[in-house]
Amino acid sequence: MIEVSELRKSFKSFEAVKGSSFTVEEGEIFGFLGPNGAGKSTTINILSTMLKPTSGEVKINGYDVTKQKNKVRESIGIIFQENTLDEKLTAKENLMLHCKLYRVPKKSRKARIDEVLAIVDLTDNLNQTVEKFSGGMKRRLEIARGLLHYPKVLFLDEPSVGLDPQTRAHIWEYILKLKEKENMTMFLTTHYLDEAEISDRIAIMDHGEMIALDTPKRLKAQLGGDVIELQTTDNQAALEEINEKFSVIEATLHEEGITLKVKNSDEFVSTFMKQLETPVTGLDIRKPTLNDVFLSMTGREIRD
Repeated sequence: MIEVSELRKSFKSFEAVKGSSFTVEEGEIFGFLGPNGAGKSTTINILSTMLKPTSGEVKINGYDVTKQKNKVRESIGIIFQENTLDEKLTAKENLMLHCKLYRVPKKSRKARIDEVLAIVDLTDNLNQTVEKFSGGMKRRLEIARGLLHYPKVLFLDEPSVGLDPQTRAHIWEYILKLKEKENMTMFLTTHYLDEAEISDRIAIMDHGEMIALDTPKRLKAQLGGDVIELQTTDNQAALEEINEKFSVIEATLHEEGITLKVKNSDEFVSTFMKQLETPVTGLDIRKPTLNDVFLSMTGREIRD
């Protein structure tokens, strides 16, 4: 459904995207992660026809993004990070305007509006002005609008940013319901790692390059071992002691304490607690997360 080959984009002497190549299959949820300045937004803007590539080839639903822009636009829906609704219009008026812009046949408009509003539980708010909606209701209406013309590919740019956890969970319930119903392909950017986990595959970008592409499970398996989050009375002294006395895969000092990566936490902890001279005030053991993968590959946490 998405084919990207040797994609490059330069702004004068700065190369924002450096030869990315990947494909996204029909019906797949494709996660796209990267810190600010990684080339994420530039790539999405090219895929959605808003920016012209310097070189390379990009096809969406079989259409070239530079030569067949309108065909590509007919094939995609976009849910932006920022609110793009007209708040002085009602929910129905916002959706009707979108139907007209996307040339949804007149005879189908009412049925489609009813359908998408039912999916996002906004049927009772059809004639209410958007300025009276809560943040979660606006987000749901934007999702409904993005689905009105039955896009083959739905771009979700931080779809639940700023929403409370309960609303976020509901938003994803609606999105996944639609994916199953329409076999829709989804291209997702998010800094919420629980959202990224639902992706079939995840691509990680940094400094304009795609540095990893795999399933969440395989990406985490690449790190191996266990992660120990440690707090002591003197973290700097503890770190120096750990580097001198113990065999660890990696030891990192940060504001909250020290993160250790070890091969086997069961074997390590009993010896560690007996031999570490700096008093320990807190210790937590867990398996690697996507944030650990991100940190290992980019040197930054995804929230940064």
